[in-house]
Amino acid sequence: MLEVPWPDLGKALVTGLLAGGASIAVQCLVPFTVRALARLRKRGVGDGAMRVERRLAAILAADVVGYSRQMVADEEGTHTRLLSYRREVIEPKIREHRGRMVKNTGDGALVEFGSIVDAVRCALEMQRGIIARNAGVLPTRRIELRIGVNLGDVIVAADDIYGHGVNLAVRLEGLAPPGGICISAEAWRHARGTIAAEVIDLGEQQLKNIADPAHVYTIAPAA
Repeated sequence: MLEVPWPDLGKALVTGLLAGGASIAVQCLVPFTVRALARLRKRGVGDGAMRVERRLAAILAADVVGYSRQMVADEEGTHTRLLSYRREVIEPKIREHRGRMVKNTGDGALVEFGSIVDAVRCALEMQRGIIARNAGVLPTRRIELRIGVNLGDVIVAADDIYGHGVNLAVRLEGLAPPGGICISAEAWRHARGTIAAEVIDLGEQQLKNIADPAHVYTIAPAA
């Protein structure tokens, strides 16, 4: 809704009338009208839509494998273990690679990076750190992640990011094996040559709710 500065409008009108009539009132209103229109143009009003901030970003989507099953078996223990993994492995690796935690989704996370190389290195080190952390832990009590990494254009909000680039990262995460990473071909094209890991070409994959097939690679963190 447009915010009309009624006090300023009233002041201009009264000034004109006191000065001697309708014609002078109109003359007084003209500068006010010009200034108001200039302010509206600066806000983007009149363009048909509010301006939307976009940027190119590397997106990392992560999700805990079998989280619901573990919560049913041991709710408090599972919650405590996940917080511990976040504090000791996940969050330090994100900070180390200059990532921005966009949001935690209970058993998952969405992270934004300015560099695709940083995003892939962070994914690898997170998985390697979790593998080491799981040593000696019973399989039924392990926290394991699936991770998807994509490079794409995103819509930026104050506390979230949206768009096809984000959706694709989330679908890639769902395709990854437990403890594994799936990465889009576009992301891998920029990261290859800088990442020391075994990479397998999965070819074209049809991802849920994504119209066009996506060329996908998977990375083995333990390699």
